[in-house]
Amino acid sequence: MTDSKKDIGCTITLHWYSTQLTEPNSVPACYERLDRSRSHRILWLLEELHIPYEIKTYKRGSDMMAPKELKSVHPLGKSPVVTIESPDLKEPMVLPESGLIVEYLTEHFGEGTNMIPGKWQVGKEGRVGGEADEWMRWRYLMHYTEGSLMGLLVLGLVVAQIRDAPVPFFIRPITRSIASRLNDGFLSKNYINHFDFLESQLSTSSGEFICGSDLTGADILLVFPLEAAREAQIGMTKEKYPKLNAYLDKLLARPAYGRAVQRIKDETGEYVSSLRSQN
Repeated sequence: MTDSKKDIGCTITLHWYSTQLTEPNSVPACYERLDRSRSHRILWLLEELHIPYEIKTYKRGSDMMAPKELKSVHPLGKSPVVTIESPDLKEPMVLPESGLIVEYLTEHFGEGTNMIPGKWQVGKEGRVGGEADEWMRWRYLMHYTEGSLMGLLVLGLVVAQIRDAPVPFFIRPITRSIASRLNDGFLSKNYINHFDFLESQLSTSSGEFICGSDLTGADILLVFPLEAAREAQIGMTKEKYPKLNAYLDKLLARPAYGRAVQRIKDETGEYVSSLRSQN
């Protein structure tokens, strides 16, 4: 890496799936991208924090289950997972789940940044309702992104898989009809609801980012679902959601984001953000 890194006194390793190591045609490409793009957010955060890190890659088996090597890191075998080795630890600390990873890394290595907004309004420290608006937004959006928003996008991915399933031609009208009903009756309406909500959050933010004037962990988590939603063409148009699209463009233009993309290219040979299947 060309930028200067902090001396943090420990070793951080990001564990993820790599397409270069995956057996050809053994795993649907959309699932490979889902794993890799979620991991990309952690790479971006590490670059924003200017801390050194290592990457360890794994491949899924033909059954799409996690390899035993990754399960030895965490029993669920999910990606991304971060491990931290330190002289103060008898065993490596294991951090699964993107939200936990972002929160832990920003708490411990975010010195000199405002990745976590100040919690209290002046004079209201420790009082119920005394929390600052920026902090409340950050706390909520950290959970919202991986819960409500990502849950909807993953459901959309499953519906698309049903629609495009390689079934006999006489079954295809049934699978497409099921997918169409789910899309028209549930997904499309909820996409609009979420995009409207996020556009309003940006309209009422006190700064250029989702929680205020500073980049936070909430922005880190939001970038992937927003980038995937825009590329999937599910209604997040620049005409209807100008603030949301301008916000996403601002995040993608950050130098640390560019360094993370380059690291992905170095590790895997490609970079794809979308959840859509690529033909």
